[in-house]
Amino acid sequence: MPKMTFVSPDGKRHDVEAPEGLSVLEIAHRNDMDLEGACEGSLACSTCHVVVDPDWIDRLKDPTEDEEDMLDLAFGLTKTSRLGCQILMTADLDGLVVHLPEGSRNVLKD
Repeated sequence: MPKMTFVSPDGKRHDVEAPEGLSVLEIAHRNDMDLEGACEGSLACSTCHVVVDPDWIDRLKDPTEDEEDMLDLAFGLTKTSRLGCQILMTADLDGLVVHLPEGSRNVLKD
């Protein structure tokens, strides 16, 4: 089974199993990672924002226009920012590393 690594804001690494077909958001929730996902993966918020390790960003499919629009609302946006609900795990992504941002902007609550 593929694996991936979540890096907490404090730099701690969490290596987890990452079943193919699940999103990074779903994998985070299965492993009690602090990744909100307020819209439950329906691409209606930016609370599942992750920063993909630069070594991995080119292996991902390009973000859709809808994802880019939601990313504009993300807290701490970077060049390798993506929404965890839009990254689906595949065998090619075995070893993927994503960093969890220090916060999120939840327009559903604000």
